Amino acid sequence: MIPFVLRFTCFAVAFTAALSARPVEASPAGGEPEARVGPDISLYGEGKFVYENNCIVCHGTMGDGRGEMAASLGIKPRSFKTGTFKYRSTPWGKLPTTEDLTHTVRGGITGTAMGMFTSLNDEQLRAVVEYVKFFSRKWRKAENYAPPIELPKQPAWMADDIVRTSHAAKGKETFEAVCAACHGPKGDGKGLAAMGLKDEWGELAVPADLRQPHLRSGDEPDDIFRVLMTGLNGTPMVSFAEALTEEQKWDLVAYVLTLRRDFNAAGK
Repeated sequence: MIPFVLRFTCFAVAFTAALSARPVEASPAGGEPEARVGPDISLYGEGKFVYENNCIVCHGTMGDGRGEMAASLGIKPRSFKTGTFKYRSTPWGKLPTTEDLTHTVRGGITGTAMGMFTSLNDEQLRAVVEYVKFFSRKWRKAENYAPPIELPKQPAWMADDIVRTSHAAKGKETFEAVCAACHGPKGDGKGLAAMGLKDEWGELAVPADLRQPHLRSGDEPDDIFRVLMTGLNGTPMVSFAEALTEEQKWDLVAYVLTLRRDFNAAGK
């Protein structure tokens, strides 16, 4: 009988070789799609080597998040088999870009066991990102791709503390109406609806404590705005791209920054 891992390797090589001849289709969302559909077979060997020496202990041989260390971790490693990724620059429900995945591997994810892999050079990063794509069939279908969301320019008032305060007050009203049920009235992630929330992988989906100085999706105003646009795939945190106006989203950003400032100024 052929070992399972060997069968997986043969399958990955076979289907990606077939994909290499496919033209890249335009993204339904418009704009420029990724340079190719499907993982790059030429990087499979190097990517496998990097993965097995850096990632396998948590993410597992089959990319299912069941590595040797997984059971001991409070926040479970991501399973790559579903092709669902939280942190992206792309619209809700779409795959991340290669750059998104590279950013995550290089920079890690705050508050989790996913540390920074600064020891990997650019070629190694690219290779392991391509290898991760072999674990899910979603990477084979052009309709799962979309270009990054284009963020609007920050309003000028974001740099004016006095004016920003008035926008934060409006953001608080939106927060209480839209966000507080999960994130809590204080933004501490302890809303009434937060208890028992689960993600696509069956794990508890704990809303972010927005008062903290570092958020998993990034700390800058643009990062907060981006999450409001993209949502976090696989979690109850959906996209508010259509539900809120651009002004409402920036007001919310201003309010979140106020929550962080006040909480940390109090030394808590």
